[in-house]
Amino acid sequence: MKSKLYKLEEKIQYQFKDKSLFSQALTHSSYANEHRWSKLRCNERLEFLGDAVLEVVSSDFLFHNYAKSPEGDLTKIRASIVCESTLAYCAADIDLGEYLLLGKGEDATGGRHRSSIVSDAMEALIGAIYLDGGFANAKEFIHRFILNDIEHKQLFYDSKTILQEMVQSRYETPLSYELLREEGPDHDKIFEVCARIGGEEIGHGEGRTKKAAEQVAAYNGILKLKSMWEKTCI
Repeated sequence: MKSKLYKLEEKIQYQFKDKSLFSQALTHSSYANEHRWSKLRCNERLEFLGDAVLEVVSSDFLFHNYAKSPEGDLTKIRASIVCESTLAYCAADIDLGEYLLLGKGEDATGGRHRSSIVSDAMEALIGAIYLDGGFANAKEFIHRFILNDIEHKQLFYDSKTILQEMVQSRYETPLSYELLREEGPDHDKIFEVCARIGGEEIGHGEGRTKKAAEQVAAYNGILKLKSMWEKTCI
């Protein structure tokens, strides 16, 4: 486990002074329960703290970088950043799920890829960095791995709504989603979906749930339509 933690430290570009905090951030309640540990040894308290730090840092970032946006818009953007699906998306960039300590049952049923688990672990990691290295280090981590490429993350969060609005503005044919493939055991399924305007495929996506696959397909559909529309304007 020590070598795995070292690899994760390299990925997140932060070295813990207190390795027990680092380990706790990666400890899911199922692992603590299985080993009959106190509930205080899992990552739930760190998640609670990390959630608060993330909200402060993201709010400060938006306040200063979106100076002309009213409160309602800032709230919506912040929600898109700190939601479960976006945090899971950020966690995937550092393969956080591969480093988690999970109970055997949770691990066997696909817990390492479950958005709720990895997003919670992402917040716990923020909390651990905050306690170990202070606010500045936690802020640096959030800026580097969560507040980077914010426009694309907002598009990803709102992808189905945005794509629906784009299609309605220019096409008479309705937008639809088609399930192309569903495979794997119930606890570890992969869904493959395409977004279509009439019979034309505009976006394709895969996910652990049908909803997640549709979200990816919609996001790719947005990128394709934007590219097409930009070319017609040249």
